[in-house]
Amino acid sequence: MPQLSPVVPDFPGLARNIRPAEPSRAVSRVDGFARSAEVQTTLGEAFTLSGYGLHTGRAVTVRVAPADAGAGIVFRRVRRSGPACVPALWHLYEAQPLCTALRGPDGTLVRTVEHLMASLSAFGIDNATVDLDAEELPIFDGSALPWCAALAQAGRHTLALPRSRLRIRRTVEVREGDRWLSIEPAERFSVAGELALAKLGPMRWQGEITRDSFVEALAPARSFGRLKWAVPLKLYAYATGRPVLRGANLRTTAAILGDRVIGGMRGADEPVRHRILDLVGDLALIGHPVLGHVTARHTGHRLNHALVAALLRDPTAWELV
Repeated sequence: MPQLSPVVPDFPGLARNIRPAEPSRAVSRVDGFARSAEVQTTLGEAFTLSGYGLHTGRAVTVRVAPADAGAGIVFRRVRRSGPACVPALWHLYEAQPLCTALRGPDGTLVRTVEHLMASLSAFGIDNATVDLDAEELPIFDGSALPWCAALAQAGRHTLALPRSRLRIRRTVEVREGDRWLSIEPAERFSVAGELALAKLGPMRWQGEITRDSFVEALAPARSFGRLKWAVPLKLYAYATGRPVLRGANLRTTAAILGDRVIGGMRGADEPVRHRILDLVGDLALIGHPVLGHVTARHTGHRLNHALVAALLRDPTAWELV
């Protein structure tokens, strides 16, 4: 079994990408996105997208560019004083309302990273630099489709460094009341998710997470919320100055009113598909592709990150292959 070296202090057994002393650049172009189990990848070319943050409501421009082998995914807040780097790694997770946020070593915050992280993971991109000129990534229409379209156009390069995958060796589970989440050994990455919403009933989705299944089944699913909770929360956020749902509206979220989604759902069981989309993005903060099966019941960002922490803090539960 390959040994992990080095590890991050105070987090024994942490799986993460380490930049090599002399990183290799792209050596060949991959036509399409057939996965390679042997070498790392990066983007074929950079792309830029702009939009507004779901919580801050602020305009933001994001440039996603190729990176060297071993770099991993790194967010860079672009400022007049210079860029501040925030690696996309689980131990930098900071609890924020209704999103996944990362706090860098110098205190820099980047929020709502989950949709881009899920898309990069599904498209098999191991290394990329993500420059943004505001705190929060754009929400677009609440889905991951804009990220997927840009990644498909950018293409993918292979790099001259082996890719490691994190294989689950034994089941790890976390619970919070009637919410629970587990990951168990499997030869591929797959998810079975369940969600029950009042007046909408139980919703389920399960399947292997591949580029095609992600684009077709998960990426179109939008962030969602009930109007009866969202409107008071938006008013509270404006009154207190907190960045919560300031950019939420009928164009950026699937708004639930009573027993229906205003304007209709994008396919059956859209809310549970979006929860699985978020889960894929949160698991991507492990820093390596995962070989395991996840079972999720009423999960959310906090529980997703609790599972990642419980898994990676137990070096007997996984191995790098």
